[in-house]
Amino acid sequence: MKTKTQNKNSAFEKFASAVCKATGSTPAFIIAFLIVVVWAVSGPFFDYSETWQLVINTGTTIITFLMVFLIQKAQNKDSLAIQLKLNELVASSEFSSNSLVDIESMTEEEMEIVQKYYRRLSELAKKDETIRTSHSIAEAHEQHSRKNKNRTENKMQNKLKPKTAKKPNSTTSSKTAKK
Repeated sequence: MKTKTQNKNSAFEKFASAVCKATGSTPAFIIAFLIVVVWAVSGPFFDYSETWQLVINTGTTIITFLMVFLIQKAQNKDSLAIQLKLNELVASSEFSSNSLVDIESMTEEEMEIVQKYYRRLSELAKKDETIRTSHSIAEAHEQHSRKNKNRTENKMQNKLKPKTAKKPNSTTSSKTAKK
């Protein structure tokens, strides 16, 4: 179903991915470490001159400057892929809140509001009788209000029931004795 243009990555994107993968490898680290060692060992031969220091400073500055852009390019792609996968999971779940789809495009203030909802959701979940119950932001207050109403009604019904002395039956007594 994919067309050639969908599968085709730009040359820079391919280059950035390849360089990030290569520079994040163990051999790349060993090579960089050896370059620093060779530079340090060569210091006495150059009398630790300013030129000798300038070589390592210039080299590392240029490499760092270029790597920032390559790493950012690869990170942007990875971040987008993760966001799209998360959006798919949120959108496909019947019980999740669709307000979270595309949350990365919200402002920081809007995200803080959503974070407050989740804090409240966490507080409500801690009040649940079981940890296996889950809620979405949209339904949390409604469900907890309904639960509290039912609990209150049950308490009221229990208070209104006439209090009679219960005779212990044999099964209850034997269960208690076993404990």
